[in-house]
Amino acid sequence: MHLPETDRLFYGGEDSERDPIVRRAVATLAGYDDGELFLEHHRAQSLVWDDGRLRTTSFDTREGFGLRVVQGEEVGFAHANEISERAVKRAAERLSVIAPKDTPQTKATPSSDRRNRALYADEDPTEALSFARARDLVAGLDKRIREADEQVRQVTISCARSYQAIQGIRAGGARYADLRPLVRLSVSVVMERNGRRESGSYGFGGRGVIEEILTEENLHHAGAEALRQARVNLESVAAPAGQWPVVLGGGWPGILLHEAIGHGLEGDFNRKGLSAFSQLMGEKIAAPEVTILDDGTLQGRRGSLSVDDEGTPPQATVLVEDGVLRSYMQDRTSARLMGVAPTGNGRRESFSCAPMVRMTNTYMRAGREPREELIARVKDGIYAVSFGGGQVNITNGDFTFACTEAYRIRGGKVAEPLKGASLIGNGAKALLKIEGVGNDFALDPGIGSCGKNGQWVPVGVGQPSMLISSLTVGGTASG
Repeated sequence: MHLPETDRLFYGGEDSERDPIVRRAVATLAGYDDGELFLEHHRAQSLVWDDGRLRTTSFDTREGFGLRVVQGEEVGFAHANEISERAVKRAAERLSVIAPKDTPQTKATPSSDRRNRALYADEDPTEALSFARARDLVAGLDKRIREADEQVRQVTISCARSYQAIQGIRAGGARYADLRPLVRLSVSVVMERNGRRESGSYGFGGRGVIEEILTEENLHHAGAEALRQARVNLESVAAPAGQWPVVLGGGWPGILLHEAIGHGLEGDFNRKGLSAFSQLMGEKIAAPEVTILDDGTLQGRRGSLSVDDEGTPPQATVLVEDGVLRSYMQDRTSARLMGVAPTGNGRRESFSCAPMVRMTNTYMRAGREPREELIARVKDGIYAVSFGGGQVNITNGDFTFACTEAYRIRGGKVAEPLKGASLIGNGAKALLKIEGVGNDFALDPGIGSCGKNGQWVPVGVGQPSMLISSLTVGGTASG
């Protein structure tokens, strides 16, 4: 992988005055079970086009380091927005309250010999596309959306792009590095008909060459989908409340899988016995058709990493196989304490945050049934196509998700669109209620972000359509 920019940003070459930083970090980390010096340079640019004009724009550059030492279950962490030997020395002094042990400890797994594979171009999207060109692209999209339907009352388009260069130094001086581009565009449309207003939205993005992401085809599709969803919602009726069989669509509805199940399969929650899936390794936790993976190696995806923030190359981790729990996601700390290998899931929002176990791209594999056959099996139920916000309780797996696009199923066919539908259930129980898995697997279009303990990181989700025998549907109408 071509990573000269990390050396230029952080060291300036082999003879740089910053080389003492490496020696200081190696000396500090010696004797601890684990730890690293994590350096980051981050550039981000965004603009918001709203109500026919440029509403806001921003450009941000930050640089800094985080120094972490780990002894047993004790973690010491210090950070600064200045990369210098003086700052690293000061951080090391603060961390000396956690002293290395004189007796042998359980050391972290040595860094993998596997070389990290470039999963995206190392082009800087904040430099590759001028601000004027980005503004013209969103202005043109706004114009096309307004011209497409006279019922459009408001269009909001946001375009965000960033470039993160990271480098880590581990005990002994081993280094790891990555250059991470990220692009996202989101469209929201408000339409009005006979005094009624409804909205629709769509977004896309990914990691890679910006001209291959912000194409005319993708822009047109985003605008058309936001319009379509708004038109559908103008026809919607109040959602019924009660217990219903539910068919979930493919792709973005995998966010429910991510929240309701994925977090419960992160190693730290299970090591501490806080997950609904703790102590269930090797047990049946889902229907036989269900296989779930977390895979940080997918080319160009939002959640993909050439190397995680602890220096471990990511992998495709099979979490659930044919309904049986096979593994958890692991960072280096949980892996060491649980006696297993790390899976490349050690992530952090920035240099100012310590790493923890996080998902990358979490998805369910395709089954064999066409989506139409899953719907045809439902006499009366709900077809949920897209979701907005949601909440989940990691300890017991209870979740609530609001649908942004949903339909009633009547007599095995998709009927009227619904307004105000929400899905309420339990992740562990829902896995066992899956009665059919579609053959229409899809990944989300590249818009996901995940929050945990106050940190946000980009992620991907995906799934085929699936039939769940029963979920609680929140709504305002009787059945």
